[in-house]
Amino acid sequence: MAVLQMQKVSICALKKDRKAILEKIQSMGVMEISKVLDDDSGFERMNTQNERSKFEKNASLADMALDILQEYVPEKVSMFSGLEGKKLIERRELETVAEHKEQIMDIVSDIIGNQKKIAEYRANIQKFENQIEMLTPWMMLDVPMTWKGTKSTELLVGTMPGQMTLDGMYSLIAENAPEISGVDITVLSSGQDAVYIAVLCMKKDAGKVEEVFRQNGFARPSQPVTQTPAQEKEKLEMQIRDLQKEILDCQENIRKQQSERMNIRLASDYFRARAEKYEVLGQLPQSKKTFMISGYVPEKAVPALEKALNEKYTLSMDVEELAEDEEGPVLLSNNGFSESVEGVLESYGLPKKGEIDPTTIMSFFYVFLFGLMLSDAAYGLIIFLGCFFVLKKFPRMEQSLKKAIKMFMYCGISTLVWGVLFGGYFGDAIDVVARTFFHVEVPEGGLVKALWFVPLNDPMKMLIYSMAFGVIHLFTGLGIKGYMLLKDKKVLDFFCDVVLWYVFLIGLLLMLLPSEIFASIAQIDPSIFPPAVAGTGKVLSIVGVVGIILMSGRANKNPGLRLALGLYDVYNVTGWLSDVLSYSRLLALGLATGVIASVINQMGSMAGDGIFGAIVFLAVFVFGHAFNMAINVLGAYVHTNRLQFVEFFGKFYEGGGKPFNPFKSSTKYVDVKEETYL
Repeated sequence: MAVLQMQKVSICALKKDRKAILEKIQSMGVMEISKVLDDDSGFERMNTQNERSKFEKNASLADMALDILQEYVPEKVSMFSGLEGKKLIERRELETVAEHKEQIMDIVSDIIGNQKKIAEYRANIQKFENQIEMLTPWMMLDVPMTWKGTKSTELLVGTMPGQMTLDGMYSLIAENAPEISGVDITVLSSGQDAVYIAVLCMKKDAGKVEEVFRQNGFARPSQPVTQTPAQEKEKLEMQIRDLQKEILDCQENIRKQQSERMNIRLASDYFRARAEKYEVLGQLPQSKKTFMISGYVPEKAVPALEKALNEKYTLSMDVEELAEDEEGPVLLSNNGFSESVEGVLESYGLPKKGEIDPTTIMSFFYVFLFGLMLSDAAYGLIIFLGCFFVLKKFPRMEQSLKKAIKMFMYCGISTLVWGVLFGGYFGDAIDVVARTFFHVEVPEGGLVKALWFVPLNDPMKMLIYSMAFGVIHLFTGLGIKGYMLLKDKKVLDFFCDVVLWYVFLIGLLLMLLPSEIFASIAQIDPSIFPPAVAGTGKVLSIVGVVGIILMSGRANKNPGLRLALGLYDVYNVTGWLSDVLSYSRLLALGLATGVIASVINQMGSMAGDGIFGAIVFLAVFVFGHAFNMAINVLGAYVHTNRLQFVEFFGKFYEGGGKPFNPFKSSTKYVDVKEETYL
């Protein structure tokens, strides 16, 4: 349960060593770079935009080449590839790629060049296919579309509206140019929108014939060809075949480069790291011979950084504690169990300056409450074994995912324990199977007895315990608030804002225990509590409420305002009541899991015994319980988060800290094996 102490580290070194020093800091990954000086008098900043753009472009080109290889030579990956994480390599492998980066980028250019050619060829094929489609209606024409005719005749080629008939076209000539004779009209093809025709007439009459047809929708071809349509189609088809062969050649050239896939990945990561280095390099104040760099480093990593830099470079390193008003970045450090719920805390907000890291305390409550909500031993065992297998099978998975799976593994153990306590094994599946298929008389309480009690049979008892767990959870949050106040030496605030509330709330609880309301809910005899319990509760409640009324507004000198603020603060007891009632969701979700499981078992057993009944039962059992487990795991996750964020954190925690973001190589494809310092 700790936030690593940060220190401010400032380094002044020779300018000639700046790239090497930056690379070392980047490889160690322990320093978050910050602005060095507000006033950079005497210093200047280097413009690294061109170099950075070049590296970013190369990384992008390498990624593009990898996508092209994946398109033509798909890499076989398992369905769990997302869990495998990045491949771990030695730094020497990355350095070897850096030495041959020009050759690798030539391969990248070749892959991208072939892909561009393929795109161009396909575009041309599409264009030629469109031209063939346009020629199709003219296939009956046995002369070029541009043929003008003989000395005395002329050929008109074009289209008429789709509803036009051959007789109609002859009628147009007869009606509008009766003096013309010897016109021959051939319908080459017809469609819904157009009729394709060839008209042969005397040269002296060609203009009049075309004018008559144009007045009725005649149009010349937009792209007439100089050969016959059949010859033009054959030529286009030959060009398409040639282009398809070129495409196959380009595809084969791409496939030949599949052996370079890993080198291209390493090159992409190399250029990406270089781009990041030059981005930082452009922010550093530099003089003619020196440069400065400053940032936050975890205290425990400072000696390693100092040793690594002083061994090779001439520099001055200044280490100082953070100023009182300086908000440094936050890096959590927890044990293997508690770190699993760090993602839950981060989704709410990291601790800000002065706050403690509540992860360890929260982790125990989180796992405890999650298991209580799901509370089925079989479901818990499945979750535990599944998560345990994934963690062992894929040790290099991404860290945040690994923590989440560890969290669910521990929640699975908790669910298993609660399931045994409550006697839930796929609901009442054991009893249903025994009764349906083996005709066993199931005794009251089931064949496998609950070690504690069955919530379905005693829901009010479960409600009481849920409320009790809630009170413990909330009181713990209030206790953490008290610890933080004492740590900051705010003794009066601790007494007024924590102790008095403990006194008041405990008094109310003691008054509630012997009451008829509590007795009816808990189904107990209120006389088991001695009169002193209620008396003590009244005294504590009065002392607590009077203290809160008098002290809540202590910052104000106006007595009336102090009293009003005190009364308003007492009204907040309704918030405590609401928070405690929120823990009834422990009962609700626990019962939901058991009820739905029991319904599924009953539905599966409706077909009776025998082979058919067994098949039906197995089908309903598998799909039903898979759905029930999935929906209730989601519900337990959401509501456990809510109990932490709203009820627990609401008592002491604000969050808002900035996560530690060290300068390191943000690789996409591989991880470089380095010595760890955090």
